Amino acid sequence: MTEKIMEGSIAVAHAVARCSPDVVAAFPITPSTHIPQELSRIQPEYGFEFVPVEAEFSAISAVFGASAAGGRAFTATSSQGLLLMHEVLFAASGTRLPMVMVVANRAISAPLSIWNDWQDSISQRDAGWIQLYCKNSQETVDATIQAFKITEEARIPVMVCFDGFYLTHEISPIDVPEKKEIDAYAPKGKRDSLDVGDPKSFGCYATPAYYQDMKKEQDDALFASAGIIEKHAGKFAEKFGRPQFAFIEEYKNDKDAAIISMGSLAEEAELVADEGLAGVVRVKCFRPFPRDALKKALQGKKRVVILEKDVSFGLGGALATEVKSLLFEAGLAPEVTSIICGLGGKDVSVKNIKEALQEKGSAWM
Repeated sequence: MTEKIMEGSIAVAHAVARCSPDVVAAFPITPSTHIPQELSRIQPEYGFEFVPVEAEFSAISAVFGASAAGGRAFTATSSQGLLLMHEVLFAASGTRLPMVMVVANRAISAPLSIWNDWQDSISQRDAGWIQLYCKNSQETVDATIQAFKITEEARIPVMVCFDGFYLTHEISPIDVPEKKEIDAYAPKGKRDSLDVGDPKSFGCYATPAYYQDMKKEQDDALFASAGIIEKHAGKFAEKFGRPQFAFIEEYKNDKDAAIISMGSLAEEAELVADEGLAGVVRVKCFRPFPRDALKKALQGKKRVVILEKDVSFGLGGALATEVKSLLFEAGLAPEVTSIICGLGGKDVSVKNIKEALQEKGSAWM
């Protein structure tokens, strides 16, 4: 293992390049810009095709085409850029095309904000993509490398999410495996693709007699991808010697109370756990949702506090809605507090997290 001091976005770009993509297409948008910028700079060294486009809809469309042609494809975006991709996200997952996208999470307009929350990727949670939320830049590098293996085996696109600015621009010690190591872990294989000599249709018309059955197969595949995610987390840990969490991570979760969160916010909550105030259960894999793992982690809890940087307007937090559903399903009845916080980059301090432990019901912080 060789750690270098580097920015999170730069580390992710080098990890992607060393995964030997065939095509990278992206449009710059804060705070994801440094990823495609660095990929365009190092493209001559690695030899992949870098496609500069006029907007994010074109970026995801180019990646769609590259994947359909049998290539290993990648893009990165944030915020409104991800929303502009919305139509093609559904087309990509419905066509079962493998591809990887890193989302540098950022708030959604209006009002305009360039700062971090999870509203962009959470708003796409029903697009049929695997969604992984990372707590630091090292985990983002590791998850991105695994994502190429996961997507190519599951034939489901993978979205790797990490917090804009907090992680994308943070400079820290990061180990990016060498290309020869990644080649050994994630070699490119041949797969069915477009061939002028053997024409195929992608995403063709489906009548009512067939459409629902096809959607059921897609849903089944997303559920089944949990086994693939877990398998490759294990193989990565074995190969590179770093512990990997496929679905959830528990931290000092031996208390009556547990804080549930995602991303770098969960890592901050660990400082509260260090004071013995509550355990932490971090959700890494939001889709497919890790219901069984969470049920086990929350057994015997008297109190659950959910912290999240998103809102499902008119309902509450998206993560809280999922957690409450599984608690009901499992017959568990802890006191539940749902906290919406950090929207538009609003600071969430350790003091705030302690205060959240005193809240009841639902609150904005």
